[in-house]
Amino acid sequence: MAVRTDYDAVVIGAGFSGMYLLKTLRENGLRVRVFDRAHDVGGTWYWNRYPGARCDVESLYYSYSFSEELQQEWRWTERYAAQPEILDYARHVADRFDLRRDISLGTEVRSAAFDPAGDRWLVRAGGAEVAARFLIAAVGCLSTTSMPDYPGLADFRGEAHHTGDWPDEPVEFTGKRVAVVGTGSSGIQTITAIAGEPEHLTVFQRTPNFSVPARNRPLDDEEQRQVKAGYARLRETLRRSFSGLPTERLERNALEVPREEFQAALDRNWRRGGLGFPGVFQDTLADPAANELSAEYVRERIREVVDDPRTAELLCPRDFPLGTKRLCVDTGYYEVFNRDDVELVDVRERPIERITPSGIRQGGRDFELDVIVFATGFDAMTGALNRIDIRGADGRLLREEWAEGPRTYLGLASAGFPNLFLVTGPGSPSVLSNMMVSIEQHVEWIAGHLRYLRDRGLTRSEADAEAQRRWDEHVAEVASLTLFPRAASWYAGANVPGKPRLFMPYVGGVGTYREICDAVAADGYRGFVLS
Repeated sequence: MAVRTDYDAVVIGAGFSGMYLLKTLRENGLRVRVFDRAHDVGGTWYWNRYPGARCDVESLYYSYSFSEELQQEWRWTERYAAQPEILDYARHVADRFDLRRDISLGTEVRSAAFDPAGDRWLVRAGGAEVAARFLIAAVGCLSTTSMPDYPGLADFRGEAHHTGDWPDEPVEFTGKRVAVVGTGSSGIQTITAIAGEPEHLTVFQRTPNFSVPARNRPLDDEEQRQVKAGYARLRETLRRSFSGLPTERLERNALEVPREEFQAALDRNWRRGGLGFPGVFQDTLADPAANELSAEYVRERIREVVDDPRTAELLCPRDFPLGTKRLCVDTGYYEVFNRDDVELVDVRERPIERITPSGIRQGGRDFELDVIVFATGFDAMTGALNRIDIRGADGRLLREEWAEGPRTYLGLASAGFPNLFLVTGPGSPSVLSNMMVSIEQHVEWIAGHLRYLRDRGLTRSEADAEAQRRWDEHVAEVASLTLFPRAASWYAGANVPGKPRLFMPYVGGVGTYREICDAVAADGYRGFVLS
C-alpha cells in the first residue's frame, strides 16, 4: 500500500520567507501548502502594527531581489518604510505571483510528527491532518511576544496592548494617561509616534538602549531610478557583504587612526543615519576600548539633545557595548524627553511591583493610567518553534532537544529531525543581517537541496549529529571573538526568564556564511545524512 503524502512540502508561516518558499518550490514542481495563524500574509508586518512601526533597514534593500520586474515596478515612498507600506508590499507579492491559492490563513500549525516508516511529516493544522515529505519552518525570528508576568495584570481596568500583538482597530491615546513599558526598538518607535497625543506619557525604562538617527525622508523618483538601475550589481554586493546592508565599513581600527579621522568618520555616519554606525571601524565590536570611543560619541549626542542633565544620563547606555544589543534607529526619540507631558521612570533599582486596577505601582508610587503599552519584546529565534509540538524520528520534542539552547547545523536543520528545515534559524546570521538577504539565501539553498534529493531518488535528509556539534562550537567560537556575548540581549535569550543563555546568531557575516553553505552543497551536502 502506498504511503500517503498530501504535499511534497508544508511551510509554516506566510511572511516573506514562507511566500518566497512557496513561489520557489512551486516553480520547481513541488506540491506545497503554507499555513499561517494570521488572517493575511506578511508575517511580522501583519502582527506588528503598533504606532510608529517601521523597518530599520532601508526599504530599497528590504525587498525581494528574485524578480527584476517586481524590483522595478514597486515604488517605495520613504527611505525607511512604515508597517502599512511593507504589509501592502507583501500583499502585492502574494497577489502578483498568485500565491494565495496555496496558503491557508487563519490556520495554526499545532503539531508535527515525523513518520520514519514513510519518511514524511504528519502535520496537524487547524482541525485537519496532512502528510508531507518535507516540513519547512518559516516562522520568523521575532514572532512570539514576551510578556512580563506582572501580578495584577488581569485586574487592570484600562486598555493593555503588546506591540507585537496589536489590535486591528486604532488605539486612541488623545487626552489619556498612557504608559509605555520598555525602550527597545518597538518602545522607541511607539514613544516617538504618540508623544504629544496623551495628556501625559510615562516611559518605564529598565535598560537604556543605543539609538541613532534614521534620517528618514521621502524617496523621490530620481533616487529610486538611480538605485534600481544598478540593482543587479548592488544586490550581489550585499549578498557578499558582512551584514547585507549598504554601509560604510573601513578596513581600519578605531584605536589606530588619528582622532580627527575617527571623529570625521563617526560624524559622517551619524549624519547618514542607520544601522551601520557600529560597524564603521573593524575593532568596534571586538575591542572594549574601541567600542567605548563610539559609545561615548553616542552619549555625547544624547546629552546635546536632552535638556535635563539627570534625564540625559538615565538615557545614556552604560551596561553593554555599543551594537551588542539590537541597535535602534529613531526620528526624534531623545527630543521627546524635553516635553513637559513626558516622564521617564527608571525601574532598574526600583522595579514595577504590580499592575493595579487603575495603573502601575512602582517604587511605592501609584501611576494612574488609561492605557498601558507593553513594548517588552519577543521570545526571539526559538519561541515560535517551541510553541509547536514538533516531534522527530524518535518521538522526541524539539523544545526538549533544545532545552539547554538551540542546536542546529548551519541554522538550517537539527539532528534527530529528518526532512525539517529552518529558515534563518539559530546558528545562521539571521537577525544580525538584512533579513531579506538571509531569507533569500536560505530559501534558495533549501530549494537546491530538495532538487538534489529528488534528482537522486532520495527521500530523507537529516543533519549529522557530529557535524551539528562542530557547527555549534564554531558559532560559539566566532561569537567569543566579539563583544556580543557581553550583553544580556535577546540574541542570547536574556530577556525571557528561564530561557537558556546561549548566543544564537552566527556572527561571521552573511558573505562568509553563504560561502560555507555553498561549499557544503558543492560537496554533496556534507554534514547531512541522505537516504
